[in-house]
Amino acid sequence: MTENIWKNGPFIGAIDEGTSSARFLIFDVLRRKVVVSHQIEIKQKYPQEGWVEQDPKEILQAVMDCIKVTMNKLKDVGLSKSDIKAIGITNQRETTLVWDKNTGEPLHNAIVWLDMRTTTTLEDVQDKIPNKSRNKNYLKPICGLPMSPYFSALKIRWLIDNVPKIKQAVQNETCAFGTVDTWLIWNLTQGKLHATDVSNASRTMLMNIETLKWDPLLCNFFEVPQHILPQIRSSAEFYALIESPNVLSGIPISGCVGDQQGALLGQLCLKPGQAKATYGTGCFLLYNTGNVKVDSNHGLITTVAYKLGKNPAIYALEGSVAVAGAALSWLRDNMQMLSNITQSQDLAERVRCSGDVYFVPAFSGLYAPYWQQDARGVICGITEDTQQYHIIRAALEAVCFQTRDILEAMVKDSGTKLTTLQVDGGMTVNDLLMQLQADITGIHVVRPKMFETTALGAAILAGIGANLIEITDVDASQITKFSPQIGEDERDLRYSKWKAAVERSMSWDTATAPIHDS
Repeated sequence: MTENIWKNGPFIGAIDEGTSSARFLIFDVLRRKVVVSHQIEIKQKYPQEGWVEQDPKEILQAVMDCIKVTMNKLKDVGLSKSDIKAIGITNQRETTLVWDKNTGEPLHNAIVWLDMRTTTTLEDVQDKIPNKSRNKNYLKPICGLPMSPYFSALKIRWLIDNVPKIKQAVQNETCAFGTVDTWLIWNLTQGKLHATDVSNASRTMLMNIETLKWDPLLCNFFEVPQHILPQIRSSAEFYALIESPNVLSGIPISGCVGDQQGALLGQLCLKPGQAKATYGTGCFLLYNTGNVKVDSNHGLITTVAYKLGKNPAIYALEGSVAVAGAALSWLRDNMQMLSNITQSQDLAERVRCSGDVYFVPAFSGLYAPYWQQDARGVICGITEDTQQYHIIRAALEAVCFQTRDILEAMVKDSGTKLTTLQVDGGMTVNDLLMQLQADITGIHVVRPKMFETTALGAAILAGIGANLIEITDVDASQITKFSPQIGEDERDLRYSKWKAAVERSMSWDTATAPIHDS
């Protein structure tokens, strides 16, 4: 047998099901170390313009395959299944799945959080608002969220309205709804548990942000019957044992959290006033407000960060950027400006600046703090001297400017200026991006040396839920810091030009009739 090179533990597994891939990781949690892991990409489908779907069975199979491969790797480090004490789950949020309660068969592809098909559904439900004001914040006092195609309730409503077999299943009370965490829990327990946690439930527009329960008024507003909804649990408690024939059978699921909230916890942003940004397909910033629910007046949303067992919920302000890494994917796939996203730093460093080029990647509208569905992407400031490297650098800067937009709103809502931003996610391996972020925001950017903070957050919660660890025991060291290297005047000038570019992207979708290729 291979010598056990991991002497400590506890060892906890984390399923991390994201937008582009599924992963299973085993952590030595207290030391913030990944023991073994495996990752599998998941395809996205685009049936129509603005529609984004995934196959629920492919999601599930990818997770199961990741588990098998990872568990087979345990023997290489001298561990076995008996060393794994608990499992946590973290997931892409708002993505909406419905399946048959009797057969477990999906009734439709998963509608991914990025999907914009519910724009017309949003217009229909807004007609219910008194005085026809179409106030997008009409329900915000109850659920913490503005009305947007982004959240799950409108996706459920669209499915019921447009897929006859789902409408029939709802009428027969055989339809189950869940976000990805719920789908995985259902299958890991062989259909014995239909549950979600408060952080994921807070992204549906159906949960009361204060009572942490499904709200009858919200359900009635969206005409979503409560019998399709899962139980709402805390983020750290015993959920159920994983059932056979899964290789993890007998191990408890004891942690569950939405991916961005998981990253907040994994970054150990445990005190009010601490904030993190996760850079992936999009970019998501969360600002811990403690037990206090802070209502935003500047375009942010109020969300549940996590809830540890019977303790009061921890809340956060959140701002979401729809397009971060996706802008580089677009430059690679559509523009052929780079062959691999990992080239972005090298190519962007071939020029000393962006050449006064500003790229607003509002491909399907702008999220926080603007919430403008009719905005579209623009590239401003192009001259005869502009090269592809300037545009690639402008794409990196766009991520940083959008992050500053949200940080400015957080400062206004909280009354507290941040001095440090903790960062994670795949894009943070790019040192240039991290330095640009520090320069454009004027604050220190702190990156952990172990990047898997989202999955780590789920593992920490599972450890707490299984009474294995205390959160204060987790190692908080191992960081790299990037400090601002430009002056305030240059920073503000560049930001003002960014704001001018954003203004040019607004209302584009309604300004003229679309022009199509002949």
